[in-house]
Amino acid sequence: MPSAEETEAIFGADLAGKEIQPVWVKVENHSDTAYYLVSATVDPNHFSPNEASHAVHGGLNKTEKREMEYHFRSMTFKNPIRPNAAVSGFIFTNHDEGEKVVQIDIIGHQQVKFFTFFVQIPGMRVDYRMVDFDRLYPADDLVEWTLGELKEALEDLPCCTTNEEGTEFGDPLNLVIVGNFHDVAAAFARRGWLPAEETYSSAVWKTIKSYLFGSRYRYSPISSLYFDGRHQDFARQKPRHDIHERNHLRLWYSPMQHEGKPVFVGQISRDIGVRFTTRTWPPVTHKIDPDVDEARQSVIEDLLFSNTISRVGFVKGVGSATLSKPRKNLTGDPYFTDGLRAVILLEEGPTSLKEIRSLHWENPNTFHLDSFGEDSGSGGR
Repeated sequence: MPSAEETEAIFGADLAGKEIQPVWVKVENHSDTAYYLVSATVDPNHFSPNEASHAVHGGLNKTEKREMEYHFRSMTFKNPIRPNAAVSGFIFTNHDEGEKVVQIDIIGHQQVKFFTFFVQIPGMRVDYRMVDFDRLYPADDLVEWTLGELKEALEDLPCCTTNEEGTEFGDPLNLVIVGNFHDVAAAFARRGWLPAEETYSSAVWKTIKSYLFGSRYRYSPISSLYFDGRHQDFARQKPRHDIHERNHLRLWYSPMQHEGKPVFVGQISRDIGVRFTTRTWPPVTHKIDPDVDEARQSVIEDLLFSNTISRVGFVKGVGSATLSKPRKNLTGDPYFTDGLRAVILLEEGPTSLKEIRSLHWENPNTFHLDSFGEDSGSGGR
């Protein structure tokens, strides 16, 4: 992925100024089947070469505009990828900050292949880069669980996040995801979830400006909640048109593993507004939708279409809270819940909807696990 300066040298125009980020892809096909790269998986809202050219050709005469359009088209990735051949070129994507998760899906006759690439972009402090996952737990602390053992371990987890001192409960720990870090990040990226910027002075100021002027801040920091003695290891958010509304989650890497994959314990809720507060820093906080089970269900439904879920289920452990007698989080927002936490097992994919299996542990009223195949989860791997 070229920098803004490199992009201008390649295309002769300031694409970065128009929020266009070209990604160069090369596919070598060493099989006897033709494949097609699906640009929509790289970016569902990608730009055509003529569209990208049109965005930056202001001030050129007719001949120069035609030459630019031809240059853009000539640099674009062109299907098909024929047997024993290679194809390379650019796909014009929307501008991202902090990281670029590039999902490459290629399809052939009864064949689908997934490739996920992470490119870190300088200039923004993304939260998970501050975490050394390899050193969070000594090797002796990592424990491999069968599904049945994992169910019991997840039920024994604390109900909720806490403040830094561990003296007060915050939002409920209502989400568990099993999968390698790249698979987890890729699954969310495929559904339009973005990273969160680490909280520091520049990010705080951007958050306050977004609050005051109603502008969109796609990477707004997510306030710190605590589990296992530390704030979230990484967060993801799906913002709407401005800072006031977003679905967001926090995840913590745990010492639990299943089939060699880490178990991430998390919390998800939906933000429905923003207000000033004296309880947190930065002094701007989101108001959550009190129906936290809706956000839990929503993330499952969203990830169903990431083609990476292999199994899904629910376990006890959060503790129920009713609409008439809600609990409150650290900023005083009330919430109610059936007391269950969702458990999502991810694979690299692709996994079709008909291949998803239910763990059939607990069955909340908001989600019907009978839609998925049987998987008792009581035995080993």
